[in-house]
Parts: sequence; C-alpha cells; structure tokens
Amino acid sequence: MVRSHTSISNVVALIFFLVLLIIPSVQSTTATTIDVWPKPRLLRWAPLHQLSLLSPSFTIASPYDHPHLSSAVSRYLTLIKTEHHLPSSVNNPLTATSSPPPPPSPPLQSLHIFIHRLHAPLHHGVNESYTLHVPNDRPTANLTAETPWGAMRGLETFSQLVWGRPSRVPVGVYVWDDPIFPHRGLLLDTSRNYYGVGDIMRTIYAMSANKMNVFHWHITDSPSFPLNLPSEPGLAAKGSYGDDMQYSPDDVKKIVEFGLDHGVRVIPEIDSPGHTGSWAEAYPEIVTCANMFWWPAESKGEDKLAAEPGTGQLNPLNPKTYQVFKNVISDVVKMFPEPFFHAGADEVTPGCWKTDPTIQSFLSNGGSLSQVLEKFVNETFPYIVSLNRTVIYWEDVLLDGVVKVDSSILDPKYTILQTWNNGPNNTKKIVDAGYRAIVSSADYYYLDCGHGGFLGNDSQYDQLVGSDTVSNGGSWCAPFKTWQTIYNYDITYGLSEEKATLVLGGEVALWSEQADPTVLDSRLWPRASAMAEALWSGNRDETGKKRYAEATDRLNEWRHRMVSRGIGAEPIQPLWCVRNPGMCNAVHASI
Repeated sequence: MVRSHTSISNVVALIFFLVLLIIPSVQSTTATTIDVWPKPRLLRWAPLHQLSLLSPSFTIASPYDHPHLSSAVSRYLTLIKTEHHLPSSVNNPLTATSSPPPPPSPPLQSLHIFIHRLHAPLHHGVNESYTLHVPNDRPTANLTAETPWGAMRGLETFSQLVWGRPSRVPVGVYVWDDPIFPHRGLLLDTSRNYYGVGDIMRTIYAMSANKMNVFHWHITDSPSFPLNLPSEPGLAAKGSYGDDMQYSPDDVKKIVEFGLDHGVRVIPEIDSPGHTGSWAEAYPEIVTCANMFWWPAESKGEDKLAAEPGTGQLNPLNPKTYQVFKNVISDVVKMFPEPFFHAGADEVTPGCWKTDPTIQSFLSNGGSLSQVLEKFVNETFPYIVSLNRTVIYWEDVLLDGVVKVDSSILDPKYTILQTWNNGPNNTKKIVDAGYRAIVSSADYYYLDCGHGGFLGNDSQYDQLVGSDTVSNGGSWCAPFKTWQTIYNYDITYGLSEEKATLVLGGEVALWSEQADPTVLDSRLWPRASAMAEALWSGNRDETGKKRYAEATDRLNEWRHRMVSRGIGAEPIQPLWCVRNPGMCNAVHASI
C-alpha cells in the first residue's frame, strides 16, 4: 500500500502536473536508465536522454541561514565535484550509446535550492518531500523542498545523478519524491560490544545516503552501561567495559549534531526494567539476580533467569530504584533533544524477579509478576511523559504471555509499541489496540540472525555425521535475512487502510552478540538499503508488481557507490553479474 505522510505545496503540485503532461516516463528496461537509491516516487527523463557536463565551477546556491542545511550543502558540493564515480553496469547512461547523438546541452553551472519552511524541526513526521528539475536548455537546476530535511534528501538524489570523469549529469530530468513512511530507522546495540564514535557517525552518514532518518541507539543493556551520566557517573565507571569504552556527554552531543547535519534523528534507548544487569555494578541493591548464571543447572526453560547470558532486572519494589532511574532519564533527556524516548521493557524474565525475597513475599501474598511490572510502569511512564517525551516500548510490555501490563495504563497518545515477534500478527495486535507501531520483525529485519549461536559449551553442535539436529544453525532467529527477504516484506500486510496509518514505519536491527566495529558495515549494508527503499518508495512498481528483479541491478550499482564513499558494504553478486545485467537471474526476462 502506498501512502504519504507529507504534502507538497499547491505550487509544486501544479508544476508536477504540468511536467507529467510534457515529459514521458523513463522505462527501467531501456538501455539508458538512471540509477538512484532509494528509487524516487517519480523520476522522468526527456526522450533524448541527454547528458551535460558538470561545470568545474559548479555551485550550490542556498541563500538560507540554517546550520544543518549549510553543513549538508557544503558536504554535497564537495562530494559532487570530487566523487567522479564510474559506473559498474553497462546500463548506466555514461556507457550507453545513442544514435544519432543528442544535441549538446550547456554545462550545468549551479543547483538552486528553494525552501518553504526553513525552521521546521527534525521531528517525527516532518515533511521530507522535494522536487528536482535539471533542465536541458539552461545551466541551472532547481531543488525545491518544504523543509531543509527534504532539501537534504534532494541533494542526495542529485549527487547520485552525477557520474564519471569529467563529471556529467543527465538533463531534462524531473523528480518528485516523498517518503511513504515517516520512520525509517536502524537500531544499533552498543552494550554487548562497544562501537566508537566514528563507527556510529559513519553509520549515520550511510543512513543519510540511503534516506533513512532514525538512528535508534540501544545504548545500555545487561553486558555494559557505556553512557557517562553527570548525575550517575558510577553507572558507567563501574558498569562499562572500561574508561576507553564509554560515551561522554560531549560524544553524545557530537553524534546528535552529526545526525542533524545529515537529517537523522537520534533516539536513545535505556532498556528497563529487564536487561539491566550492568546497573548492579554501581547499585547492586536495586537489581535482582545480578551476576547469576543465566540458566540454572537442571532447570527448565521457563526457569531461566535471563533470555541470554547477562542477568539482572531492576527491582520495582525497591524505592531506590526510582531515585536512580529518574536521575538517569533526566540526564538522558537533556543530552538528546529528540521528542521520542525508548524505554525498552522487553524480555522481563519471571525467574529473575522470583529470586528476590521482597518480590517473593509480594507474590506469596497474592500479587503477580504483571503487577510488579505495572508498578514499575506506573512509576516511570508518567515521569518520562512529564519531560515532554513520547515513550516507545517493545511490544512485550503489552503482548508478553506471562509478564505484561494492562493497556489502560499506557495512554496511546504518548505510547508507541515496537514489534519484533510473530511478523504481521503482532503488528495487527498493536494497531488493533489503538497504538502506533514501529515494525522490527525478527523474521525480516534482524540483521544479526543466521550467524549461529554464541553460547559456549553448546552440545547441539556435536552432531553425528549426516544428522541435521541443528536445523537453524544454532541461531534462534535463523536463517540469515537476505536483502531480498527484507525488500519484499510489506509491513502493513493484512491491515485495513485505516489501521495501516498507525504503522509509522520500520527499523532494521543489529544486535551485537556477534558484531563489533570490524563487521559493522558489512552486517548493515546493503541489506539496510533494501528496507530503506521499501519504506521510502515501496517495493512495487506502478502496476503493483513486486520490483525486486529491477532493484537488483540498481542495488548492485548502489553498493559499489557506497563502497567508493567509504562504507564497507558487502557484495550481493559477483562483479560479472553487475557487468552482465539479467544473466544472473533465476528466470530469463523473456519467459
């Protein structure tokens, strides 16, 4: 389903209509296509398929005093004039021949930017639409956007139009673009393994190039607490992996500003009450089952103390828990201006709370574990909301089979639920309950899956020759999520048009049990690019047919371009396939 969360001005709409009448559409099957990722909602190229040289003195004219837009203009001007990317595919306009040759066009001298709402903040739902016109009879191109953030998206598109040495650009081109989903994100877990500030900034840089707009920073978890907080310095001092594996307030400021310069919001997640074992290094009295073996010997699966190694959950029945928690949240909110705050609440493990005498007494007097969780949410949810934040929780807080809260205590006005289990079924449960949803289905969007398990001393790998007892390769969420799997997932599947409007978008997730900076880029890219396009312009063509076949060649080209820009994206095919389009398909195009 295609829907837009933003609108364009009447003037831009009129221009769009007039251009539709006079410029025929580019067909993806022709020998001269324009490769842009993610694919724009509308891209038209005049029939002659003309190219123009980019003037050596090319400039970007932006008369606006806006620090983040100015940074983007400077960055893209340098990129456009120095990249000189050479196409890998024979389908690129630079390698295509035309007979007879089209008439020459004047060198392109400048790109002029026009913005209607200069001071629109980078918040959820901000207008990211833009139009781009590169004429074939004038030396000036025009980029028009509602907001600076839309202009950034248009600058990225323009940068991908420029190829070769000397640089050339297709002219007679018109683009209208507007994302289908306003939330196009990426989650990175920096607790299980640490990532330097440079790694995070490189990830945000790649996200911006893919027109993704939300960096979901899963900062803390049971393994480590790497965030240095002024009000609670002991949490990082004792709970991090070391002084050289912490994020200072200055580090956070640098990352947040870098995100704004690239049109990417940074949403912090402080997971609680589960996944808080690292808090116990500073405050052992507020954490239950800390530093205990996660799966006691001879016990059943339901008696585990944690979903995986690394035990510890905040104790909702200890008043000091809330004193520390509120100090943490107060500091984090000051560091991150983003109006959304992710409070976690996933995988609350019954066995962990049951080890605590106070909770045991509460249960023996007729209380339930769900009531324990409700007490925590009742104490913390209103506090976060009072700081002018909308709270994101993992779906477990409402949908877990054992420990969950009643929906009456989570006001949908201030609550968003992020789903990761049971694919479209849980998405439907969330929106049917009246909540907004962010989709991160582990069956489609978990990028860590398929690399085997990380547990040591695991007997399931001791297989007899010829047996297949580890059908999932030891990974709970196997198999590996290919880019095609990600690209083809429809996150509003099975929903009515009305309910689909509650789905804000999606996030791919990289949990870091088996990832660190050495594999970061290749785990993320170009698979995250697949989701980026699906959420920006959809995964179907204008006839409603899935377009993964057409996307393959463009993604190959885009992957090569990302590598040239310093992103270590893994290949999706041999180079031979890139240079012989269609020859590596499963089915011949003529069939």
